Amino acid sequence: MKTPKLDLPSGIETHFSETPQEVAQQLADTVAEFLRGRLHGAERASLAVSGGSTPLPFFQALSRKTLDWGRVDVLLADERWVDETDEDSNTKLVKENLLQNNAAVAQFLSIKQSASTPEESLGAAEAELSKLMRPLDVLILGMGNDGHTASLFPDAPELAHAMSVETHNALAAMTPPSQTHQRITLTYALMREARFMALHLKGEDKLETLKRACSKPNDMLKMPVRGFLKSGLRVFWSP
Repeated sequence: MKTPKLDLPSGIETHFSETPQEVAQQLADTVAEFLRGRLHGAERASLAVSGGSTPLPFFQALSRKTLDWGRVDVLLADERWVDETDEDSNTKLVKENLLQNNAAVAQFLSIKQSASTPEESLGAAEAELSKLMRPLDVLILGMGNDGHTASLFPDAPELAHAMSVETHNALAAMTPPSQTHQRITLTYALMREARFMALHLKGEDKLETLKRACSKPNDMLKMPVRGFLKSGLRVFWSP
């Protein structure tokens, strides 16, 4: 495979492979090793993941890794406001693909609570995350072709608040007109401090989006993924 050329900011690592399965295994190996290291010196470790089809092989590979999963807190970076039985539910995706095998004993912290809207549920969801040790240990993000990541959508009226580094909130309700469902997302202020951060991508279109994001790195409200394109990020990609 010809290595793609990207003009990334300094300090960003790239991990490119021929297939999604190879990338998923590399990412699972790296994350498991990092979590083991954290658990040597910390009471608990945290793992925040994203939904969609791209991370499925990563979830399945990671679920089989040997580590002290009972001391790992798993949460979503964002969620659609749908019932857990809905096929669009990221919670359903994580429970069926990551919280299996060895990882079945991990503690899942749900950002999807019972209120009818994300806004009404923020208090309960923030209380759920009060158990979380901060900063996050591991954050795995995806990216849309509009430059969104988690549920930080460019067209969401709440974006400026969700992207503010001044907010003390862990979560924000999001209502992007471009999306079918309302959303809830971890805030940029919380996510940007993660000890280990990876961007997991698949497809040539995502490389083109990443190139566009790198062209104007400071315009974060136009493409929120730009807020994470900094030293320490690891990009995992396959065609």
